[in-house]
Amino acid sequence: MMNITGAEFIKAASAIGAGLAMIAGIGPGIGQGYAAGQGAAAVGRNPGAKGNIMSTMLLGQAVAETTGLYGFAVAIILLFANPLA
Repeated sequence: MMNITGAEFIKAASAIGAGLAMIAGIGPGIGQGYAAGQGAAAVGRNPGAKGNIMSTMLLGQAVAETTGLYGFAVAIILLFANPLA
């Protein structure tokens, strides 16, 4: 029978939690790809509004990316600065 200490269990659970936190990167990737595609289509329909379209698209992508960055920060904290250990 295997004896697992509390510290080992916390490390294992933290590694699993960090992996799950990185799933948060999927949403921003899909959202940014969709935004870039729609931005390219909008510029194709109205090339004169390229500046406004691009600035709005980039602002939206920056907002969408914050979700992925929060997930990444949680994963790094769980792996290297674990408050539970």
